[in-house]
Amino acid sequence: MNMPDTMKENIAITDVPKIIVAIDGYSSSGKSTMARELARRISYVYIDSGAMYRAVTLYALQNGLIESDGKIKTQELIEHLPDIEVSFQKNAGKDGVQHTLLNGKDVESEIRSMEVSNNVSPIAEIPEVRQRMVELQQKFGIHKGIVMDGRDIGTTVFPHAELKIFVYAGLHERAKRRWAELQHKGTDLSYEEVYKNLEQRDKIDTTRAVSPLRKAPDAIELDNGAITHEEQMEWLMRHFQLKLEEISNNL
Repeated sequence: MNMPDTMKENIAITDVPKIIVAIDGYSSSGKSTMARELARRISYVYIDSGAMYRAVTLYALQNGLIESDGKIKTQELIEHLPDIEVSFQKNAGKDGVQHTLLNGKDVESEIRSMEVSNNVSPIAEIPEVRQRMVELQQKFGIHKGIVMDGRDIGTTVFPHAELKIFVYAGLHERAKRRWAELQHKGTDLSYEEVYKNLEQRDKIDTTRAVSPLRKAPDAIELDNGAITHEEQMEWLMRHFQLKLEEISNNL
């Protein structure tokens, strides 16, 4: 008797040990959106590593650790790191999405501000900050069954992740997406400002000395600059199923 495809999918997901899905890519490439949606579809836990660095940046701003000219009081921030705890919580509010907590306080809205965006890359470049965040991120993956996105997940945080995806799109396309998102939220910034911010973040992310943004040798590339969201998710689900089949065949 032939088995319905949906039943095959359910068996594939439930009968194979849970894995780690690492999704890396450039800022505003859509990796967080696809990671969040994938986690929802396969009933995995979603971890937004970028939000963790944004939370540290917000902490630094709130505690006077970033001067008006953008200079970071690096040593003071390093001394504060043991006091910084970042966690996630499924929001009970209307949006129903996972929110970022900084020392127990919901800061999901604050960490998406342009002020945080303008300062997060230099903060994330500090080796001690990355070490602290990587330690926290690796704890989330102890029991697997997670989807985590960021810039060094498949290379540094989980180099042995079973499925690695590297997402990219042109800078112009990413800037349009980010600008539209900010406009929707009521943030009055020009396209040129958003473009310049992303251009600078790309430069910092790809040239920093510790865990720079790069594609892992075994990562699968996805150029999502000219495809729809649903096409992107179909592509991602197909590769997830193929990986489960590969693991199942090796059991």
